[in-house]
Amino acid sequence: MRGIGGPLLCIGDLLSDVGEDNVPPANESISPPSLSPSSSFACDSKTTGLQPLDLPKLFAENYDQLNEALARGDHSWTALTLKKVGELEKIIRRGDSAVAAAKAIHRMSAEDSPSGRQS
Repeated sequence: MRGIGGPLLCIGDLLSDVGEDNVPPANESISPPSLSPSSSFACDSKTTGLQPLDLPKLFAENYDQLNEALARGDHSWTALTLKKVGELEKIIRRGDSAVAAAKAIHRMSAEDSPSGRQS
């Protein structure tokens, strides 16, 4: 059962939103805007070096180490936590960048369309 949204989201909500199962349902068709190959916004994972996310694997990777550090009471848990926070910050920056690029493409297409131009 999914958690209820609001100021506090559960990890399950976050993982389901951006996890590896982010394929749209079969009844939805998403078609990318048609851009020329010379467009500065056209890119793929090969040119950016970014790979699809596997968030469950990311969080499970050091889970045992984090639990052991917390049980011992030493401060190595802070480094493990900071590592995870750093990875999440990268994901957020990547998402922000994608949103900014989408907004720019939308602005460009609105300016190029006949109804978007005003004389």
